[in-house]
Amino acid sequence: MATSTDDLLEGIRHSMRSSLTGMPGGGGGGSGVFRKLGLAAVLLLGLILLVRPTIAYIEPGHVGIVINRAGGGVSPQPLGPGFHLRNPVFTQIQEYPTFMQTLVLTRESTEGSPSNDEINVNSVEGQPLSLDVSMSFELDGARVPALYQTFRTDVQAIARGFIRQAIRQSLQEVVGQEQIAEILGPKKAAVVTQTQAQLQKRLDPYGIMVKQFTLNEFRAPKAVMDAISLKNVMQQQALTAQNELQKNTFQAQGDSIKAAGRAKAILTEAEAQAKANDLLSRSITGNLVQYEMAKRWNGQMPQVTGGAMPMMQLPGSIKSP
Repeated sequence: MATSTDDLLEGIRHSMRSSLTGMPGGGGGGSGVFRKLGLAAVLLLGLILLVRPTIAYIEPGHVGIVINRAGGGVSPQPLGPGFHLRNPVFTQIQEYPTFMQTLVLTRESTEGSPSNDEINVNSVEGQPLSLDVSMSFELDGARVPALYQTFRTDVQAIARGFIRQAIRQSLQEVVGQEQIAEILGPKKAAVVTQTQAQLQKRLDPYGIMVKQFTLNEFRAPKAVMDAISLKNVMQQQALTAQNELQKNTFQAQGDSIKAAGRAKAILTEAEAQAKANDLLSRSITGNLVQYEMAKRWNGQMPQVTGGAMPMMQLPGSIKSP
């Protein structure tokens, strides 16, 4: 290593000397000033070439994995963002991203990867299902060295391999316990939540943190989907008929209550009128009639009369001999 470095410096020095010789005043011994400047430039360039491999820079949102070339092991402590000194002979630095990333698994070639990445599982009825899903995740920076030591590859390869398989297993455990109609309807949100929980349980030992899991598309055999659609239509029609029957029942009950109310009101009115008539008939006596006639008589006799003064005969006023 030292010999090759000396050769490199000697080559640079020779090139600089040749350049200086061709400059004005540089031939036949040349100028001492130009020689000093050329030598300084050569030394600076050599210093840069020697120092640069000993400095590692880690980008923001990444950590550095220190790989020991001598033993082939990985340092358990990652390097944070910024500059770090290292031994270029015995160590190698591998950058790993820790920012949020999204894995899209779909059969469409315009999303995710050009290949078909859909997830295939079976429902509780044994029907084959294909799903398009996506998962956003981050890596725990402190545990990245252990992750690299386990898989020895980059994040993209881990996502397309191990993480994809974890998604399929988690979906099979959750979706495999539910009916297709339930997944499409009231239990879709529960399926997503349970799948994310299962995923986190599987990925947590590797420092992979699940931030969001989404079920984007759900596909079942056409015959099954047609049967579900027909069932939904029939249920909707039955619900409409039930609502109509309930409406008619409530209306009939209301009409019955109104009719009963009217009949009761008429009966009450008739009873009141009968009681009033009875009380009125009881209150009319002969003396009362004569008294009322006397109050209204002006003292004049009728202009045309018969043989006797007309008097009103009240019922019950004639006494038997």
